[in-house]
Amino acid sequence: MSVVKITIIEDEEDIRHLLLYNLEKEGYSASGYESGEEGLAAVRAEQPDLVLLDLMLPGIDGMDVCRQLKQDAATRDIPVIIISAKGEESDIVAGLELGADDYLSKPFSPKVLLARIRTVLRRFAQPMADEGDVIQVDDLSLDPKKFTVTISGVPVDLTAGDFRLLTFLASHRGWVFTRYQIVDAIRGEGYVVTERAIDVQIAGLRKKLGAYGIYIQTVRGVGYRFQDA
Repeated sequence: MSVVKITIIEDEEDIRHLLLYNLEKEGYSASGYESGEEGLAAVRAEQPDLVLLDLMLPGIDGMDVCRQLKQDAATRDIPVIIISAKGEESDIVAGLELGADDYLSKPFSPKVLLARIRTVLRRFAQPMADEGDVIQVDDLSLDPKKFTVTISGVPVDLTAGDFRLLTFLASHRGWVFTRYQIVDAIRGEGYVVTERAIDVQIAGLRKKLGAYGIYIQTVRGVGYRFQDA
């Protein structure tokens, strides 16, 4: 098994060295950079398995680093965990909506950080349903090839947007997505959607799914996930 590579972008030397020590102690291969510019260049060159990103950096700040990583096709699939002294709910939501996969406020326990890293890496390693696979959740069946959804064999009348939204959430069961991430995933040619429109669409989709609507869960301050019992 190859060694997991983690890139740290953190301007405080003591924290950066502490992170390097704890990660290497756990068997990870870690490298650290003190500015946004250096970190961006390193991530693009090294293609690590995960990035630990501070927000308050000299030069390009962490939010802009995250934005650039998630907008670049070469790096957008690399998970990012933000580690920051900015722990207000608005800061956390802003970071997650830029595409960060987790957010940890300083000060934090190294054990907690390592647990979060393992969780994110495990989530990204989990095999996802192929686009053509039938998704079955109890009596709910979703067939992407036939563009059909049935509950106990009875067809559910969904719009194209509803179907795309349900397919995305159900094929990533248990994952939490921000509205921004959902918009980015289900947007298609000729299909216009906004972040706030997602709330309205979720409410309508839950109603159409009846008892199965409870499987589309709201994660307060973050977004939504599909979680069966």
